[in-house]
Amino acid sequence: MTTAAIIVAAGRGTRAGGGVPKQWRPLAGRRVADWTLERFAIPQIGHVVLVLHPEDRDAWKEFAQTPLILAPGGDDRAGSVQNGLAALDGLGITKVLIHDVARPCVSKDTIRAVLDALDSHPGAAPGLAVTDALWTGAEGMVTGTRDRDGLFAAQTPQGFRYDAIVAAHAAHPGAAADDVEVARAAGLTVAIVPGDPDNLKITRAEDFARAERILRQDMDVRLGNGYDVHRFGPGDHVILCGIKVPHDRGLQGHSDADVGMHAVTDALYGALAEGDIGRHFPPSDPQWKGAASEIFLRHAVDLVRARGFTVSNIDCTLVCEYPKIGPHAIAMQREMARIMRLEATRISVKATTSERLGFTGRGEGIAALATACLVKP
Repeated sequence: MTTAAIIVAAGRGTRAGGGVPKQWRPLAGRRVADWTLERFAIPQIGHVVLVLHPEDRDAWKEFAQTPLILAPGGDDRAGSVQNGLAALDGLGITKVLIHDVARPCVSKDTIRAVLDALDSHPGAAPGLAVTDALWTGAEGMVTGTRDRDGLFAAQTPQGFRYDAIVAAHAAHPGAAADDVEVARAAGLTVAIVPGDPDNLKITRAEDFARAERILRQDMDVRLGNGYDVHRFGPGDHVILCGIKVPHDRGLQGHSDADVGMHAVTDALYGALAEGDIGRHFPPSDPQWKGAASEIFLRHAVDLVRARGFTVSNIDCTLVCEYPKIGPHAIAMQREMARIMRLEATRISVKATTSERLGFTGRGEGIAALATACLVKP
């Protein structure tokens, strides 16, 4: 694939507040950078470069485990773009898109429109025609007006023929407002494709609320419920949410009888309308006898991701009189997070009794209920 995207994420974003650079702040259940990167996950783009600030050590460590190409930020935006372009050297790139990480609401249609325009132009970028009256001002007073005809508000991604923009940056004498300015200074023509009012750049603190409203309009949100029961039998421990808990009896089942993990797995399958564990791992198949429930949960999580969803959060409730869950709840939360490759703060594991009513109240077994929330941007 000869098309690449460069996501410039090395800025500090101090005007947006929040105590951390804006690209790492939460937005509608994910970080700003996560939303932006997801938008460029389209078949037409073969490589994605993420330009990071040298001090964002956690991000370097995290994204080193992904297919992304990482590049260090420069002294200014132009330097960061040049470092991103250099990271693509030797990969046979013919087209490149350059995008600000702080524009997480860019549509995939806009991205494709820029790429299509590069078939007939050396440069292309989305722009919004200015429709409001324009004033000049000083000290809080209007000092004049400006003609708005032919004016556009620039957006990203800005796309270019790779060799042409590399040469343009190398020849440019200093800072520039954006890559279109660099390209035009080198004599490149840049086509304007229709911009999108929702493709805002997060700059100030109040921009987060607007971006969240936009993203939530586009999201596919799924909820799934899971319920499972296992009876007690001989044994000296139970396995609950992946943790071995000492007890004077064990749980009986075809697999390891992890009632909590089974409920969570069924919640994930339910959110996808994919039935339950029995559909994917039939109890009639002897290969699953005594199997670790981690196998089932990983399969459900992989299926979620293959369908383009992310797991927003999990809530699991264990219903039993004994054993006591409280001393083990944090370990269960962390183990489920490890298996599902999620932050532990997205998983809740808690317990309740049935006030000695029913089979759980009589100590005949354990029940579990779970809810899963899936989100697709």
